[in-house]
Amino acid sequence: MSLRQPLKNHHQEQRLFLTRVVIVAIGVVLIFAVLGGRMGLLQVVGHSHFATLSQNNRVRLEVLPPPRGLIYDRHGRLLAENRPAYQLEVIPEQVDDMDDTLERLSRIIPLSDVEIRRFRSLLERKRAFQSVPLKLNMDEDALADFAVNRHRFPGVDVHARVARHYPQGAAMAHVVGYVGRINERELAEVDADRYAGTTHIGKTGVERHYESVLHGEPGYQKVEVNAQGRVLRVLERHPPKPGQDLVLGIDVRLQRLAQEALSGHTGAVVAMDPHSGEVLAMVSLPGFDPNRFVHGISFSAYDALRSDRRQPLFNRVLSGQYPPGSTLKPVIALAGLEHEVVRAGEVMHTHGYYTLPNHSRRYRDWKNHGSVDMDKAITQSSDVYFYDLGHELGIDRLSGFLARFGLGQRTGIDSTGERPGILPSREWKQTTHNQPWYPGETLITAIGQGYMLTTPMQMASVAATLATRGERVQPRLLRGYADPDGDTVRPVHPVPLPGVELDDPANWAPVLEAMEHVVHQRNGTAHGAIGDDLGYRMAGKTGTSQVFSLAEGEEYDAEELAFYLRDHALFIGFAPAQDPRIAVAVVVEHGGSGGAVAAPVARRVMDAYLLEEAS
Repeated sequence: MSLRQPLKNHHQEQRLFLTRVVIVAIGVVLIFAVLGGRMGLLQVVGHSHFATLSQNNRVRLEVLPPPRGLIYDRHGRLLAENRPAYQLEVIPEQVDDMDDTLERLSRIIPLSDVEIRRFRSLLERKRAFQSVPLKLNMDEDALADFAVNRHRFPGVDVHARVARHYPQGAAMAHVVGYVGRINERELAEVDADRYAGTTHIGKTGVERHYESVLHGEPGYQKVEVNAQGRVLRVLERHPPKPGQDLVLGIDVRLQRLAQEALSGHTGAVVAMDPHSGEVLAMVSLPGFDPNRFVHGISFSAYDALRSDRRQPLFNRVLSGQYPPGSTLKPVIALAGLEHEVVRAGEVMHTHGYYTLPNHSRRYRDWKNHGSVDMDKAITQSSDVYFYDLGHELGIDRLSGFLARFGLGQRTGIDSTGERPGILPSREWKQTTHNQPWYPGETLITAIGQGYMLTTPMQMASVAATLATRGERVQPRLLRGYADPDGDTVRPVHPVPLPGVELDDPANWAPVLEAMEHVVHQRNGTAHGAIGDDLGYRMAGKTGTSQVFSLAEGEEYDAEELAFYLRDHALFIGFAPAQDPRIAVAVVVEHGGSGGAVAAPVARRVMDAYLLEEAS
């Protein structure tokens, strides 16, 4: 049986084929229409947006930190300068794996745990596009090692910066202070925009007090970068405004001489112009090298400084508080004259000790002076005379008069860490100790002992006030602002303080004359150490202040005491006596006699200022 094949329907097949072709064609047209529409949307409607994104991918805005202002002494010697330094910086958004990058970097460049911790801390506070310093002050070996491997670290680069340097080293550490890296507390306090790109800030001294002036204003630049973030060229630059240069009243030569005069001791020396308040020298020994703090001092090195028994980080001039001892006696004498409880020529007979009425306790003198008037009492430093004068004045009038000289108050000097000292009074003791005031405490206060505490800066201010017969100005380190040309200085004017006006100005004369006798009379407490060969007249007062109290009847024997229990040696003075140009205060810790130890230091400073400059 044969089978018959049906004939093909060509017409139907052709129609099916055409239908499929049309569908495919429509699909292709629709696809190209969508693509064309999307391309038009991107290129026309979104042109501005995507052009900006493209530009941002190759253009970066960089902050330019301002150069810090320089600091000079009164003769133009540099005290703080800026030196070139290289630091390794990272831009986080250009680093895919930060942990891996740090690990690989540490194989090439030594990175301490402290540096890595500080970097991670900064990383949390910075924006992803901001450069974060990883290693500061790279040496030549580290620079060379990184340069060879630079291509392996996208987002990591070396930048040339400036770093603070103190050419005078330890000699000016307590005057100028130092800068250090900004910590979290400081970062929260400063203007973030103004400190963008800045890694350091003033920590102590002039650097801290005048931070806002020294810092300057940041600038910025637009730079073109490649895919790895390397800078290809600068497109636009707005330079930063440098910080203001400062000129201090300090004389480096006088500062170093005062330091040399005090060498071998711990203590402080302050010299100032009594009329302007400019501080000429401000020495606190021992000192330290401030350059160690600029790039970050190690924990072990810092701990060694802090644990040093001599306290090199402690600014004795402003923060050290000492009993002023007999250096206070000229002021006590003035108080007696002002309140008319004593006359300058009135004679008192002493017996080497003093007793209060109806009391048996003896308040001893360092020797029996016999009959003394005010001149002899100051010249030879009679304690009994001032015990009696203090008793006659009473603590209320005594503390009130001492307050007029600025005691118990900060001087307001333009630095950091100043303490107010203690000016004891009835109210002070009740508030501080919840105890009444006793008459015997008045006697001890009248010879600068007991609760009484002053700073060397306060005592220099007292010496200046005596020198000017009551005129008071605020002590200051800043002399003026240096203009950009470096040739002129805009001076800072003295800041007057309430003066000490006596009801009878003639009362200054006997006290100041007695201070001259301290130095120039053979029985004066400073004469033996200073001598007769001065080329000018000096007025001064020695002091020896106890570190601890002796029991009644107990004798003081320096040889039997531990060194840190021995008396402090003090001296205040000014010169020339009739036309004062310099006032000085000296404290030698555990130095013993003020006349034998502290007075010669003051003389060397005055000689250098008055004689050597004139020669």
